[in-house]
Amino acid sequence: MAEEATEEVKDPGTPEKKSSSSLMLIIVIVMLILVILVGAVAFILMSGGDDESAVQSTPTAQERQVDQTQRSSGNPNSVRPFTEIGLMFPMDTFTVNLLSESGRRYLKVEMNLEIDGEELAAELDNKKAVIRDIIIRLLSSKSLDEISTAKGKDKLKEQITEQLNMRLRDGHINNVYFTEFVIQ
Repeated sequence: MAEEATEEVKDPGTPEKKSSSSLMLIIVIVMLILVILVGAVAFILMSGGDDESAVQSTPTAQERQVDQTQRSSGNPNSVRPFTEIGLMFPMDTFTVNLLSESGRRYLKVEMNLEIDGEELAAELDNKKAVIRDIIIRLLSSKSLDEISTAKGKDKLKEQITEQLNMRLRDGHINNVYFTEFVIQ
């Protein structure tokens, strides 16, 4: 009788072991399907930027400017034509202390200069040290209050343009575009 009891325990074909192995197989299959689905969703979301409907619904820069002009003037018939942007001359990063009592504020700026021709780009390359000096002096003469508003930034752009144009002979700078403007 003792031998019969041990035979029942050692029998590998019991229904309990078959159900647990088939349950494990089902869990593995379900997990595999979930991983494949998550991967497919991630792939669709990552490559979804090329959808034509998304491109068509995004307004162009010209449409945004026309819309902004119409809203600001209140008259839909007074639309300015979109002006072309000229050649860009990128400047290196400027990091200067701002004018303050404590001296603890600094400004980090990256900018591009819109120029009117290739000749001016060559002149700017030759005068890069002078150009940087002028810009550094202008930036470091400003306080936080002067440059923290949009109006202050516009005034700073005008001053940079004016100061640089006074020293150029092969063309002039049309505009200054800040690509980074960090005050700390």
